[in-house]
Amino acid sequence: MPIEKYDGSSDPEEHLNVFLTQATLSTQDDSDLCRIFPTSLKGRALSWFTRLPSASIDSFGELSSQFTLQFATSKPYKTTSLALAGVRQEKKESLRSFMDRFNKIVMEIGDLNPAVALDRLSTALRPGPFVNSLCKKPPIDMNDLRRRAEKYMQMEELAETRNQARAEEGYGRKEPGREPRELDRREDHATPPTPP
Repeated sequence: MPIEKYDGSSDPEEHLNVFLTQATLSTQDDSDLCRIFPTSLKGRALSWFTRLPSASIDSFGELSSQFTLQFATSKPYKTTSLALAGVRQEKKESLRSFMDRFNKIVMEIGDLNPAVALDRLSTALRPGPFVNSLCKKPPIDMNDLRRRAEKYMQMEELAETRNQARAEEGYGRKEPGREPRELDRREDHATPPTPP
């Protein structure tokens, strides 16, 4: 399976990892890796490689180091736990929608301490049954948190479905023996203006 060619605009370390995963399926030889590597480049990355002085690279390790150093500014900024500080559940946001948004940020952080994630989550949630449950009995780990969150999401969605069904049943329903009132819009029933 061919890998996407690197043009110098994204994470160089990620490209190296993808390249090595693919290339080492067929060879582990250092000189082969050095010869194959430029086939995974394009644009300014390939231009950089072709400008390297002849015989200036002694190993694939050295080529990797020079490559990551050259394109270090293309590496994305690392997301830290501070990204969770401003996350809040919106007033009308469902628990599922909020948890999806929260988990997406947690996954971007990567090496986040689970205790920090749990603390940030409990302050980010709107008051309600789920946050009360977390305060009464803190989750033992992230799996416990996900399991409990899923139960509350299902309860919230069931309640929403029931509320919608009740609203639809109540809409347009008239009381037995009572006719709906009609507005009489004829002008002869209008109150005449009072003279000054």
